[in-house]
Amino acid sequence: MRIHFLRHATLVVEIDDLHILVDPMLSRAEAMAPVANAANQRRIPLVDLPLADVELDYMLDHIDAVLVTHTHRDHWDDRAVELLPKHIAIICQPEDAAKIAQAGFSAVDPVAARLEWRGVEFSRTGGRHGTGEVGQRMGPVSGFVLRAAGEPSLYIAGDTIWCDEVQQALQTFQPDLVILNAGAAQFLTGGPITMTADDVCQVCRALAAAQVIAVHMDAINHCLLTRRDLRNTLDREGLAGHVRIPDDGALIEF
Repeated sequence: MRIHFLRHATLVVEIDDLHILVDPMLSRAEAMAPVANAANQRRIPLVDLPLADVELDYMLDHIDAVLVTHTHRDHWDDRAVELLPKHIAIICQPEDAAKIAQAGFSAVDPVAARLEWRGVEFSRTGGRHGTGEVGQRMGPVSGFVLRAAGEPSLYIAGDTIWCDEVQQALQTFQPDLVILNAGAAQFLTGGPITMTADDVCQVCRALAAAQVIAVHMDAINHCLLTRRDLRNTLDREGLAGHVRIPDDGALIEF
């Protein structure tokens, strides 16, 4: 398995000779208005993709499927809708299937619980995109566990904080690899809606055998936890060896 991390939550998983694009936010830097009600009003994304346009076109030509954990614009933006071929397989949570189909995509596969696709098993997991009223306003989100014969199992937790649903997914699937959306995204009111540094530590302690990859930082204006802050916390807690924090464009092989 190889994971090509691009930016924020956007990455390509190479599994069983297939290329699966996850949560495509393909907009150029500052192309979108900032997330409102945040501590700053910087336009997003804060940084460009680590690909020239010709490289992005080549990558998209070789994608076999797209996995969309949810359709907030930092995971599924207008440029992704524009650039992705409309016949490509889109795997998503049931709540987003109609929206994606209405955008012109003809091969939308919602996952209620489990989906078998070209030798890869997708199991959907729960999560909480924040707490209280803010969490409710964020709407439904999902994680996904990917498994294929002869490959490490991969849990993509999606936009969630540490919660019972994440703990249950770790206990049920015992994944070899875990991708966490960190960043501690937060509005001016309410608590974090993605994982804080302490949440990442909780995951490490809950499944010590797993390799954790922390992403979702330094690209969106309301994600206040930086890579540097997370590294400092992991060092202090003695957990740095459990977590990879890739730079944009990094290629991770297992």
